[in-house]
Amino acid sequence: MSVPEGPVPRRDSDKPNTDIRTVLAASFIGTTIEWYDFFLYGTAAALVFSKLFFPSISDINGVLASFATFAIGYLARPIGGLVFGHFGDRVGRKRMLVLSLLMMGFGTLVIGLLPTYATIGVWAPILLVTMRVLQGIGIGGEWGGAVLLAVEHAPAGRRGLYGSWPQMGVPAGLLLSTGVYKLVQGATSDASFLAWGWRIAFLLSAVLIVVGLVVRLKVAESPAFQEVKETGTEARLPLIDVLKTYPRQVLIWMGLRAAESVIFPLYTVFIFTYGKRIGIPQNTLLTAVIISAALGLISIPIWAALSDRYGRRVVYLSGALFSAAFATNWERIGDVGIGLNGWIALVLGINVGHNLMYGPQAAFFSELFGTRVRYSGASIVYQVTSAFAGGLAPLIAVSLLGAGGHQYLFIAAYVAGVSLLTCVAAYYSPDTRGQRIDHDPAHPADPASVRSPGTVEV
Repeated sequence: MSVPEGPVPRRDSDKPNTDIRTVLAASFIGTTIEWYDFFLYGTAAALVFSKLFFPSISDINGVLASFATFAIGYLARPIGGLVFGHFGDRVGRKRMLVLSLLMMGFGTLVIGLLPTYATIGVWAPILLVTMRVLQGIGIGGEWGGAVLLAVEHAPAGRRGLYGSWPQMGVPAGLLLSTGVYKLVQGATSDASFLAWGWRIAFLLSAVLIVVGLVVRLKVAESPAFQEVKETGTEARLPLIDVLKTYPRQVLIWMGLRAAESVIFPLYTVFIFTYGKRIGIPQNTLLTAVIISAALGLISIPIWAALSDRYGRRVVYLSGALFSAAFATNWERIGDVGIGLNGWIALVLGINVGHNLMYGPQAAFFSELFGTRVRYSGASIVYQVTSAFAGGLAPLIAVSLLGAGGHQYLFIAAYVAGVSLLTCVAAYYSPDTRGQRIDHDPAHPADPASVRSPGTVEV
């Protein structure tokens, strides 16, 4: 980590132009709302959508169809990442964050109002898929803007910790969406929940969107991007610049994202199908996921802060190694409804394996790219990997359940394989801790991209 030997003049790009508490609140609250919307769909896909929108096919095929629509949201995320990334690097981070929130909220609200297959036939799943695509585009644009808002405003030496605030929006959104579902499910009969109860959580999104907009509209543009605008050095075609400048690195960094992207939907979405197959009550699994999500609000900032002290790569690699070694505990996760070992396995899988990678990820991925193309670069790596790794994970896992025998071994091998891929990618990735936020990895000799004078490594 770089520390000054004496007083060092700070560049304008180092000075926050908005109170940091407002920035962190905007990043956290907005991201929480977006992921609340996104995870609502995942929970509903596992619990009710197969019956409401795909009733004419068998149970297992209905689940596969329901998870296929879940995957479509992931497949749409790169579109959001590319479009929002382009304009985020051209016109600014803040405007894109407001637009992504509105887009996500609209899609979620409409899902809550959709008639089912019994009412309008095949148009019901078609409209469901359309709104899921809209959700995917919105969340695809959200992540890059939210993390850059936090990271580019963060003081030197604390970008890992501050960048973890939008990351905490994921467990917070999961906690909120799963908690609402659990409350509604507990307050209604099975028939009432299937008929109308599931819609309540989607309709509540309208209130949350208003809250998020009020907070986000108070935040100023990031100082790092303002400096780019003031000097007229914006990238004309950010995506092209990324692919020309970082062709090999982008592929490596997608591998860096692979394990985290696969593990999370398995623990939070597929787990309901897995539990149903082996006879675990849904309420028990909802409780387990809620507890794991709540602990994520603690573990994510802890691991992120450790990356400020010991480096991004070593913390990230630790999470990938843990996940590879821990993969065989899917057998114990199958016992979550029976004994303590199952609960511990689920909690550790998320809060140690996954969150060791997810905590420092915002700062790590942001620092891999220069300011001119940072929104596009970070979004490409994050969202394209989400589409092909995270989006397909529940589908692949459900298919493995049908393989017969000890299905957990197939799932364990799947998790271990992607975790080892991430280990290799982490080995070949640079450690970005300590560099300036206006450092451009593509032009390290640029005077504007080197460390401040009078700093030493410790």
